[in-house]
Amino acid sequence: MLIRACVLRAPGTNCDTETAYAFERAGARPDRVHVNRVLEAPGILDDYQILCLPGGFSYGDDIAAGRILGNQLRHHLADCLHEFTSAGKLILGICNGFQILIKSGVLLPFEADRKALATLTWNDSGRFTDRWVNLEVASSKSPFFAGIDRMYLPIAHAEGKFVPRHDETLRQLEARGQLVLRYRNDDNPNGAVADVAGLCDETGRVCGLMPHPERHIDPTQHPRWTRETMPAAGDGLRVFQNAVRFFG
Repeated sequence: MLIRACVLRAPGTNCDTETAYAFERAGARPDRVHVNRVLEAPGILDDYQILCLPGGFSYGDDIAAGRILGNQLRHHLADCLHEFTSAGKLILGICNGFQILIKSGVLLPFEADRKALATLTWNDSGRFTDRWVNLEVASSKSPFFAGIDRMYLPIAHAEGKFVPRHDETLRQLEARGQLVLRYRNDDNPNGAVADVAGLCDETGRVCGLMPHPERHIDPTQHPRWTRETMPAAGDGLRVFQNAVRFFG
């Protein structure tokens, strides 16, 4: 079975080509699809098993990072996205894609009164941060991280600080295994509460993360590739391979 991945792009998205390449390397057939096409014909998504919202600055991150595209998903594609996940398919949000998912109020944790259980806000530094970080998989709930313990990936964001609504929310998310990815070894680049770098829904099939796995697919993308012996593939490739294998 050929697994098809829809890489959803919008004005300002700038990681869609790299993300499509990562899915191709993992054995999927990716298509870069503009959000306007999906808004015009939501049935397009029926042809795909994986939906990915890649990184970048959708709509220039006006108002707040991911807010505008998140509102489009909420007001025009909510039913379509719920059908997508109800069919057992996967949704991945990377960096700006994570911001879009969590601010859409459609798929990632929201209470019945539509109040957000968590948000992504400005880094403690108050500025854009671009560097590599050490990560650990903190839960086995999401298939995207199956068999992965640790990763070394780049981050590049200004609004990546995970903040839960309150302490009880954090405890509930952790008890349900939804805090799937954390910064390790005090390598927290944004001040995220509990070092959270990735979050999933209660099924594990909808997942968002701030680091960029698509930027560590090949060993030559590692910052020390000329000084150390590298594995045949970068750490990020496994995330995309897991998505494809989920349907095998």
